[in-house]
Amino acid sequence: MKRDGWTRVCRVEDIPVLGARRVARPQGIAVAVFRNREDEVFALLDRCPHKGGPLSQGIVFGRSVACPLHNWTIALDDGCARAPDEGCAVKFACRVDGGEVFLDPAELASLAIDLEAPRAGPRK
Repeated sequence: MKRDGWTRVCRVEDIPVLGARRVARPQGIAVAVFRNREDEVFALLDRCPHKGGPLSQGIVFGRSVACPLHNWTIALDDGCARAPDEGCAVKFACRVDGGEVFLDPAELASLAIDLEAPRAGPRK
């Protein structure tokens, strides 16, 4: 469903407090939509800039998420790692209206669609 050109992805309460929900895309890596204790909602590519860990499986605290692989702290408002680490996860525009969460469809269709999800095991 779209509203004012934005794509509805879920309701705020569909995202666990201090957790995330994954939003699949037709192309590219999924987007992780996060909710903190204050019910603020953020959206980042579900891929840590360090080794590609799934940020949606990390622990949310304040306005940050800890990557589950190597505990990098990634800011939810801009996607950037906190010092001493460096790098940024791709950030997606996100808005909440009437308790529903919306993402920008142009960004969903274009941002980071060329990146591959990390794979475990030997490469073929």
